Amino acid sequence: MEPKYKRVILKLSGEALAGPQGFGIDNNTVNQVAKEVKGLINLGVQVAVVIGGGNFWRGRSSEEMDRSTADYMGMMATVINSLGLQEALERQDLQSRVMSAIEMRQIAEPYIRRKAVRHLEKGRVVIFAAGTGNPFFSTDTAASLRAAEIEADIILLAKKVDAVYDSDPLENPNAKSFDRLTFAQVLEKGLRVMDTTAITLCQENNIPIHVFGLKETNNINRVIFGEEIGTIIREAF
Repeated sequence: MEPKYKRVILKLSGEALAGPQGFGIDNNTVNQVAKEVKGLINLGVQVAVVIGGGNFWRGRSSEEMDRSTADYMGMMATVINSLGLQEALERQDLQSRVMSAIEMRQIAEPYIRRKAVRHLEKGRVVIFAAGTGNPFFSTDTAASLRAAEIEADIILLAKKVDAVYDSDPLENPNAKSFDRLTFAQVLEKGLRVMDTTAITLCQENNIPIHVFGLKETNNINRVIFGEEIGTIIREAF
């Protein structure tokens, strides 16, 4: 059985990477991700990763803090997560490259689109760090932007929750989940999947999104083979 996708962006939320402890990097979670990514590489799938920073920093610490400063701090948090994932990947004997939108040559390569594509073609895992490098843009937008730039087949959106819901299932036990959604429905219903800029970028570039839970082992592999777990978002069905 052949994988359904050849080149993917795996978007990991920082909160998901924190695991049950809720803060920092949970070793079991990051090792699980690394093992599943290795499985994809062994299948010939090209994998790029974008990680959020919410397990270390989320928004401003006070209303007095400048928004740009807070966003740059969040970008630094994504670099911490990227280095943590790179370490876990290397323990799985995988070659990887962290490419940062903010230049920090001692620990990461600067982001260059053609170089990123070349790394992918050579079977290396590419981890895109520091978001877009600009304040006021989320790592969701960074995932959509990088997916468009490298011509990814799909964004795999791995989260703490296992699908898209009409309200927060952690707060509302009667929250309704969706199996399939169009981009227009996500925007019309105001569903909090990714921010509006990210959804619009995916819509304009016809990049589908598959939302699923990271907690369940082997979910990434199941999605790669086309299993319809979680929620699939695309232009039309």
